[in-house]
Amino acid sequence: MHHLSSSLFIWVLLSPLSFSGCCKALDCSSNESNQNQVAHTIFVDKSGRGNFTTIQSAVDSIPKNNSRWIRVLISNDKYLEKVAIPANKPCIFLQGAGKNTSIEWDDHEDKPTSAIFISLADNIVAKSITFKNTYNLRSPNMVWRRATAIKIGGDKSAFYGCSFVGIQDTLYDCKGRHYFNKCYIEGAMDFIHGAAQSIYEESTVSVNIGNYEPGLTGCITAQKKEFPEQRSGFVFKNCKITGTGKVLLGRAWGAYSTVVIYNSTISDVVVPDGWNAWHGVGHEGNLTYVEANNTGPGADTSKRVPWLKKLDAVQLSQFVNLSFIDADGWIAKLP
Repeated sequence: MHHLSSSLFIWVLLSPLSFSGCCKALDCSSNESNQNQVAHTIFVDKSGRGNFTTIQSAVDSIPKNNSRWIRVLISNDKYLEKVAIPANKPCIFLQGAGKNTSIEWDDHEDKPTSAIFISLADNIVAKSITFKNTYNLRSPNMVWRRATAIKIGGDKSAFYGCSFVGIQDTLYDCKGRHYFNKCYIEGAMDFIHGAAQSIYEESTVSVNIGNYEPGLTGCITAQKKEFPEQRSGFVFKNCKITGTGKVLLGRAWGAYSTVVIYNSTISDVVVPDGWNAWHGVGHEGNLTYVEANNTGPGADTSKRVPWLKKLDAVQLSQFVNLSFIDADGWIAKLP
């Protein structure tokens, strides 16, 4: 969505903030036929023409333990702030006005609050928003630090047409079931990492290490599945892997690290061996790294590590079908 209609703008501007209007309150995880309808909308506009001038103040206004889909409609602007959705504020739909709707700040290292956007609640949806950590981007000559753009720690979260931009540790896909559709993820080192159970579909993974450290081999994923029964793993389906420089597809942050790349286009940014055992050295048989039905100059698996997994059609379907993250149909319930 590139602009907002004037009628919608006026309705949002005049709507009450108590969430007690004429609309029926909806349980965002209920089985009602109208469960995917938005119960209320609030508007964020930096110029003061909305209900709030910052995204965080809009999130703060939503009641704790909210059970209805509340839409936060964000105008097309750059928001220089950090945003956090606590675990007790589920059922929030953040809707931007296109890729130029961005949340940007710089912070780094492993502090619990260092990510620019932190989502710990269940049932969170974001659409058409850019999340950018500018810490490592400020100077090409600075020493890199872990600088996360977004941390997702709640269950049943989905992102549509969003962008995630950084260099190291861009997207912390921490835990829970997550779905990414038509997204853009940019980085150089471990820039999609965590222990979540996620599907990335029709998305672009863009390597930027060639712009900063062309002699260094980067890494796309650092997946952290730590034990066999853990519901964890990253699946890239119908994606495009491109960019500048050279990278591994992944390295094992967890002892049972799991990444599947399926029916995707892989450019020559990927080095021939493709993967690194890292924390799984000596136990490579426990790692599940799979490449199937891919195309492009980087899709040649003839020189890959010898412990690259080969799955039959039934085994592969357990990963690439939406049921890998959606056995209970939660995606259909999203607004």
